[in-house]
Amino acid sequence: MAELRRAACETKGRVLRSVFFGGGTPSLMEPDVVADIMSEIYRLWPTANDLETTLEANPGSVEAGRFSAFRQAGINRISMGVQALNDEDLRRLGRIHTVAEARTAFDVARTTFDRVSFDLIYGRQKQTLDDWTSELKQALNMAIDHLSLYQLTIEQGTAFGDRYNAGKLAGLPSDDLGADMYEATQDLCGEAGMPSYEVSNHARDGAQSRHNLVYWRYGDYVGIGPGAHGRLTINGQRTATECYSNPKRWLSAALAGQTEKPREPLAREDQASELLLMGLRLKEGIDPKRFFNLLGRNIDQNALNELIDLNLIHNQKDRIIVSDQGFMILNAVLRRLLEA
Repeated sequence: MAELRRAACETKGRVLRSVFFGGGTPSLMEPDVVADIMSEIYRLWPTANDLETTLEANPGSVEAGRFSAFRQAGINRISMGVQALNDEDLRRLGRIHTVAEARTAFDVARTTFDRVSFDLIYGRQKQTLDDWTSELKQALNMAIDHLSLYQLTIEQGTAFGDRYNAGKLAGLPSDDLGADMYEATQDLCGEAGMPSYEVSNHARDGAQSRHNLVYWRYGDYVGIGPGAHGRLTINGQRTATECYSNPKRWLSAALAGQTEKPREPLAREDQASELLLMGLRLKEGIDPKRFFNLLGRNIDQNALNELIDLNLIHNQKDRIIVSDQGFMILNAVLRRLLEA
């Protein structure tokens, strides 16, 4: 509550359009806590009439039993971390729920909330193209309005990175198979009326995650809680905020209003880079005028021409948009533009 009040003082008068309870497992909170937080949010900010309030939830029986109370507390959208519709792969991913539990929790969610999203990971160990298309068809038959479909990536410094380095992640798909899985994902979701609007996110028309669109459109957002990041524009200066990640340290500092690491004003060069990194993930692309307004120059034309010639990006109605082919190697596209 103290942190919300501190944030409200800095953003006085701004209209709040979305709230997202994410990170860790927020569905373990008591619904009364969520209700108190939402009441304070409504007191502190003017809100949009169609305020989107999302809560991330594990698809277990404990969380599902709280869905009705979360709805009464002010939540109108649930995002469930299903991850796989295969029990063996759930175990490999370190998930403690089963497919049956996930399906039961989803059934409860869709009878409780108008908007429900869930996540799946593909490109898993020993997964074939047929395995994935079969699983995705099951997911599309379940889906209400939104799916997040992530291809498994191995990051150094994580548990999966350590396993990979030790040779304990056998059977990961080749790059070619990963590309085939991505293409199949686009085709099947498009046919089902849930095209991608971001590289890994699919939705029916009008059901895109408004909160996540704030990130990708490079808007302002407040980060509350241990490890939370934010981007705030105050008096014309855009600033990066980051809270201390240790929960005990964060909690002890909250009442003193000292939960954040020293703030960093973002240089215009960094803002321009972030604009490209975030905005080009979207199917709608970016308005190059925003880049120009930040740096006083256009995006490097030689780099653009090169990527256009390779059919990796195209200009459409004064926007720069990554092509379907470009999305398959998005990191390389972004690298070329950032290096320029």
